[in-house]
Amino acid sequence: MPKLRVHNFAISLDGFGAGPNQDLDNPLGAGGRQLHQWAFATATFHGTEGGETGIDDDFIKLGETNIGATVMGRNMFGPVRGPWNGSDWKGWWGDEPPYHHPVFVLTHHAHDPIVMEGGTTFHFVTDGHEAALERAFDAAGGADVRLGGGVATVREYLRLGLVDELHVAVVPVLLGRGERLFGDLGDALDRYERVEYVPSPAVAHMRLTRT
Repeated sequence: MPKLRVHNFAISLDGFGAGPNQDLDNPLGAGGRQLHQWAFATATFHGTEGGETGIDDDFIKLGETNIGATVMGRNMFGPVRGPWNGSDWKGWWGDEPPYHHPVFVLTHHAHDPIVMEGGTTFHFVTDGHEAALERAFDAAGGADVRLGGGVATVREYLRLGLVDELHVAVVPVLLGRGERLFGDLGDALDRYERVEYVPSPAVAHMRLTRT
């Protein structure tokens, strides 16, 4: 049965998955970029231009295996807030985003689909988290769906008990403020158990599955 998976979701030692004050200059929030330096260093991130192989690269590759669609929150898609008002924003990733499959963006404001190069189309879903996931599973054609983020979106899917697999990479930095991944979840995490723990020189990888 297809799964909803979270992969390579970086958090700080004090539990933050993003820094505060996201804007055009700080798409990951203030200080958030340091959560992802380990991923930027991998061979998979670099493509044909070098990069490091090993544990971190293996986890990056695993996060791209058997994925047929992605769900993300509007804050991950970009910094535009409220009504779109004719905005020409098409995401952080340039003309050819790295997804190469349908992406479903949660929003309160309707927007026509945006077709990008390389097979990515952004679809905007206004009728909630479960509707977005249902559309993503349909589009994935039997493959799994990746939940991309941001922090609030992953938290909500955890709260709903819909995440089948959660992989976090704990980075040895302290942010001090921002958005906590595991904040305000009540007993939602009681449904999950750790099935893998693998440290690398850069981060500690932990994978949890829903029981």
